[in-house]
Amino acid sequence: MKLRPFELSLVVGFAILMFAALFLLKTYEPTPDSEVVGLGSSVVIWGTLPADVFSSILTELGEKDDAYRAISYRYIPPEDFDTTFVNALADQTPPDLLFMSHEKLVEHRNRLQAIPYESFPERDFRDTYIDGAGIFMLQDGVYAFPVGVDPLVMYWNRNIFSDNGLLKAPSTWEEIASEINPKITTRNFNRNIELSAIAMGEYTNVKNSFSVISMLLAQGGSQFVTEREKQYQINLDSSVNGTQPLTNSLLFYTNFSNVNNTQYSWNRSLSLDRDMFVSEDLALYFGYGSEGKDLEAKNPNLTFDIAEVPQGVNTTNKRTYGNFYGFFIPKASKNKQGAITTANLLSGVEYAKRITEAYNIAPVNRQLLSAGSNDIYGRIIYKSAPNARGWLNPDRNKFDEIFSKAISDVSSNRTDVSGATGDTVTRLRQLY
Repeated sequence: MKLRPFELSLVVGFAILMFAALFLLKTYEPTPDSEVVGLGSSVVIWGTLPADVFSSILTELGEKDDAYRAISYRYIPPEDFDTTFVNALADQTPPDLLFMSHEKLVEHRNRLQAIPYESFPERDFRDTYIDGAGIFMLQDGVYAFPVGVDPLVMYWNRNIFSDNGLLKAPSTWEEIASEINPKITTRNFNRNIELSAIAMGEYTNVKNSFSVISMLLAQGGSQFVTEREKQYQINLDSSVNGTQPLTNSLLFYTNFSNVNNTQYSWNRSLSLDRDMFVSEDLALYFGYGSEGKDLEAKNPNLTFDIAEVPQGVNTTNKRTYGNFYGFFIPKASKNKQGAITTANLLSGVEYAKRITEAYNIAPVNRQLLSAGSNDIYGRIIYKSAPNARGWLNPDRNKFDEIFSKAISDVSSNRTDVSGATGDTVTRLRQLY
């Protein structure tokens, strides 16, 4: 059958369209899912908290959407973090996100990306997060997507207390000085301590000595370190009411290791306070909220409980120290947009709740915190979180050396508290 010209052109046209369609089907590759959720490419997270929590969350995310399989988390031990991070920057192999404490902020500030307030308004930040999370807000912007806080709390041995006719945890320092310490601390005829009520006065054998002193500073109204015109102002011994928080804190703290003081309950010959608490040779231990379940595991027979840290009897605003955790973006990140998308996701209500619950810390999101916790430790951790404060210390390791020297000099009578305070402030200024 002979086709007319019009019919022949239709057949040829359909044939061409068919072959074109087959070619497109064969060569078509769908847009990667990572583009759909805005990751762009892989997102590498480094963190100073163990990886099991993030591994579980990221695995679940990957099962929901293949795009999230591009997110990975690597645990860096805190003692190795600074060297590992700086070396990675030198090798041009940086991570895209850092999950770490505010205590690393000043030390690495020049290596971190500030989010300008035009993109993250201060009003929005304050409405969303508790006051202590403001540690991430500096003059040039917000340095982290806040997630949680691990507040300093007080653990107390129920058996030791009940053996001494004490039925509840102390709520004030005056109560500890007038009742708890005299009843519990026992010394032999050589004044060697056999049972201690409270571990203060030394630095190296008090696990959280930096945090305890910082707690006392916060309770004393210290203005810590402020920023003015991108310069750090050292205000540890200054307060709005004219008191001397650092001087008073050092004096109070060192009284517990002064053998001639009625509060004498601790000395440098004793073991680490946490170990003594676990072995039931110490009645009170000041530790982070996240430590509770680990203490329980260390000694299943240990009868202890958790409470808020004591305050002064006339305190109107409660204070404790806290480690604030968030997601930071390195300036050298090769995928900043993916990092922002990931940080927004993981610091959001759903995943911030899961992360903080898994690490046994409190969320800093006001909505999550107001919901409360029914966990045996979580209730006190949540209650302590709004009162927690951190400060812009420049280098924890170096600052530990400064505080350790100050405490040792006072305990050994090499200087008085006033001299130790002056030396601490002078040496601290040299670190910034």
